[in-house]
Amino acid sequence: MAFTTNHCSSILCRKDIRIFIFVFPFILSGHTGFSQNKPAGKQDDYVQLSKINFYKDIAAYTRGIHIKDSEHFTDTFNLKSLDSAAIPPVRNTLKQVTQPLVVKFKVRNDTDTAAAVWFFPGFYFWQIDIYRLTDNRLVAEPKILPAIEDSIGYRMLALAPQDSATFVVVLTCIKTHVNRFIPRLIGKSFIEAFSAKQHGQNKTGEIVTYFLCGLLAMMVLYSMANYYQEGNIEFLYYSGYAFFTGLMLFTKAVFTFRAITAGYIIEESFDFILHAVGIIFYMIFMRSYLNTKERYPFLYKLYNWGTWILIVGLVFYCYIFYFTDNFMAQYGLENGMKLALLIVMLIFIIYARRNWQDKLMRYVFWGNLMLLIFSLISLSSIVMQLPFSNSVFKSSVFQYEAGLFLELVFFMAALNYKNNRRIVEETSESERLKAENQRKEYEKELAVLKAQEVERQRISADMHDELGAGMTVIRLMSEMARHKMQENTPVEIDKISQSADDVLNKMNAIIWSMNSGNDSLDNMVSYIRAYAQDYFDNTAIQLRFQVIPENIPHIELSGDKRRNIFLSVKESLNNILKHAQATEVNIKVTLDTHLEITIKDNGKGINMDGIRRFGNGLNNIKRRMEGIGGTYEIYANDGTVTSLSLPLFW
Repeated sequence: MAFTTNHCSSILCRKDIRIFIFVFPFILSGHTGFSQNKPAGKQDDYVQLSKINFYKDIAAYTRGIHIKDSEHFTDTFNLKSLDSAAIPPVRNTLKQVTQPLVVKFKVRNDTDTAAAVWFFPGFYFWQIDIYRLTDNRLVAEPKILPAIEDSIGYRMLALAPQDSATFVVVLTCIKTHVNRFIPRLIGKSFIEAFSAKQHGQNKTGEIVTYFLCGLLAMMVLYSMANYYQEGNIEFLYYSGYAFFTGLMLFTKAVFTFRAITAGYIIEESFDFILHAVGIIFYMIFMRSYLNTKERYPFLYKLYNWGTWILIVGLVFYCYIFYFTDNFMAQYGLENGMKLALLIVMLIFIIYARRNWQDKLMRYVFWGNLMLLIFSLISLSSIVMQLPFSNSVFKSSVFQYEAGLFLELVFFMAALNYKNNRRIVEETSESERLKAENQRKEYEKELAVLKAQEVERQRISADMHDELGAGMTVIRLMSEMARHKMQENTPVEIDKISQSADDVLNKMNAIIWSMNSGNDSLDNMVSYIRAYAQDYFDNTAIQLRFQVIPENIPHIELSGDKRRNIFLSVKESLNNILKHAQATEVNIKVTLDTHLEITIKDNGKGINMDGIRRFGNGLNNIKRRMEGIGGTYEIYANDGTVTSLSLPLFW
């Protein structure tokens, strides 16, 4: 959430920034305490061009002074002021950033051939105007730039054989406090090597930056995909943060120590603007990601204030930068915005620690804490004014990027945790809705079953009251007619009486099966026992009925199953009475995971080859049992054995 600095131009890692609370008095007074170049020779020493092989640092040979305006310089500048001037400092004070620097140095060509070198004042100077002092007059030198990409930071100086000259250079730096006046003369044929050396000083650091930029680019793609697939607006905000932060780091890695227009524009202000916009997106993202409006109203207000501070500050910053030359105000506003962001970060860390029960907040807490710690380490490197080192670990940029990387790691952990929690919540909600739908379906089915039960009760009652009474009357009247006629009773009367008995028994079975009050296993077994006893009561067949276990548990059994099992038993008993010529029938009911009803007689047995005469009845039994999920088997074993089986669900 902090700004990068030191060629990252951000809140916590810029080469020459001070912690705002320490430097604020110096900002107001216009001083930054920059060190000056140390003289290596006398003031009037000449730089010998013949001794320049690769390049030569000429800081000790220069004298310089700041002026208020470079316009009409040749007409108004007092050359004598340079004679008593000091060696210019490596870096300007804040007040001197927008003031042109005039420097003077002398060169000599003691060879017999013309000599030319490239003059490079250091980073970063928009304007480099070179004048030759001739007869106490300043004559402008032609602006000759090298044919390389990094051209705007170099000017050619040429001397005739055995010639010497005094050059006066007017330098106007860009609006940044990281300008460095380190003048050098480079051999004409070594310009490309020198330029490559300048912007290749920290290749390892660049590789680290490119790696981090790659991670941020992946986060941009991931966030955009998440937004388009699921419509989470918060990831659109995060993609903005990752894009602008990554763009700032990438451009700084590419254009740092480059004497090209794009590098100067980025170093002046654009890096700060890019990162400020990225932080605005980050705070809006955090406000949505943590659902602060509903869960953490304080954080919601904090991020709102932080966002508006950045937006308003950025507007004023752009106005001051583009429409005024007040670098003091620009620099103070930049540091004020950075201090405000540090305060916002610190408040968040304290608040998150007090809401430790939220695991998501814990991940974000650790990420921000790591970023703050490594940012402070980076700041300590800057405050102690450590010299440039090729060791990437001593780079304040790397130290800040390490914090940014760790913050990204903890954010990914938080994102994974939140996604898992969302999946669990969605799964729970899906299961809840599924259970709710099932409950509604069960209620519908129950309502249908209740309606069917009511209808079954009504039909069974009507059959019992209407048909049962009618059949009973028919039976009684046939008996009365047969009794009156005595020996002259027609055969039809007997058939009517027998048919009435059969219909009445069948009707009683139907009524029994339709009555929902009988929908239990123990009721069915009792009914089968009573029916079998009545069926063989006036015959020569002896019935034995066995139930294992004796105490039948209460198991629900639908009327359809009860009816089909009973009719199958009834058909089997009928076949025994008509065809088996048996004197004994054993009915065994076994209850376990299945209901097993075994009917065995001691008759002549069944001829499986001649089973056609039982075809319809046996097929009906098989069809009935398979229709309710059961099985049927019949075979000969010292008589005939019939087995009915039905799975039970306790």
